[in-house]
Amino acid sequence: MPAKPYSKVKLFAACLLGLALATQALAQVRIKDIADVEGVRDNQLVGYGLVVGLNGTGDRLRNAIFTRQSLVGMLERLGVNTRDNEARLETRNIAAVMVTTNLPAFARPGSRIDVSVSALGDAQNLQGGVLIVTPLLGADGEVYAVAQGAVATGAIAARGAGASVSRGVPTSGRISSGAIVERAIPFQLAGRDRVRLALRNPDFTTARRIAAAINARVRADVAVASDPRTVTVALGGRDAMGFITDIEQLRVEPDQPARVVIEEASGTIVMGANVRVSTVAIAQGNLTIRITETPQVSQPGPLSNGETVVTPRTQIEIDDQRERRVGVLPGSVTLQELVRGLNSLGVGPRDLITILQTIKAAGALQAELELR
Repeated sequence: MPAKPYSKVKLFAACLLGLALATQALAQVRIKDIADVEGVRDNQLVGYGLVVGLNGTGDRLRNAIFTRQSLVGMLERLGVNTRDNEARLETRNIAAVMVTTNLPAFARPGSRIDVSVSALGDAQNLQGGVLIVTPLLGADGEVYAVAQGAVATGAIAARGAGASVSRGVPTSGRISSGAIVERAIPFQLAGRDRVRLALRNPDFTTARRIAAAINARVRADVAVASDPRTVTVALGGRDAMGFITDIEQLRVEPDQPARVVIEEASGTIVMGANVRVSTVAIAQGNLTIRITETPQVSQPGPLSNGETVVTPRTQIEIDDQRERRVGVLPGSVTLQELVRGLNSLGVGPRDLITILQTIKAAGALQAELELR
């Protein structure tokens, strides 16, 4: 009989331990999600081309000189001579565009990638157009892909005699799998003696934890945090693909600096979990005066030879927000307590920006304040 309560105690302790482990696991993330292998990266490509087949929504050739010259040059390459009558070209079914894309790492010749198409002239809509063969160049001037295909904008644009409606951006579109890779960017992963992991958010503590997790996994000192952004890992003759795959799945707890980011244009405020505030008193409020004009018309009686008179009527209200009180935030409050305390004062996002700046100026905000 005495075994039952003892088993309940053990079960309760096991539940608490499981809850603690689950909470710790939720705070940890994979190395794959916070770091990249140095050298494994995308490369940006850009090209200039023409979109044809538009329903009268293309460039005005009189205004877009580059579109007219590109049209004449393309027709000449196809055996059509229009240079003598260049000034008579009046078509609006063509538009000059810029084509951009990212060439993924390890992309091989023959594979397809998506491209984005953006109008360069005064075209109104690219919907229904077809991009003509366009070489895509890298930063070194070499051609790495060739794009062609039908443009899909996903926008709606309609115009009538007296009104128009537009949703989305009809002058920018996308071609799914619209480019074929013609040249691969060389990068040799096999045979390397070491690889470097580049942290997306540089931090001394996080880099140290990543190195410690890798060393604990292989039970050897193969990883060294050389700087807040870079962790160097010695392969030691191991298979690079298999070793990197094992490393990416390791979980660490990234450290976050105490930082408050304020986007003043939109009134957005983001505060990190480590933000702390020393003991400070806050009083927030302002004076609001409302003036309401409700004029009344005084109409004379019949056959009284009177005049219609507009009588002004003004109502003035003053709100000095006397119900607001001075709030005191105790020292070393957490982020949740800080937000709860400011909400109790009825503080909105716009007022909160000013309050946080004032707390920082008073030296009570123990965090970095970044204003954008």
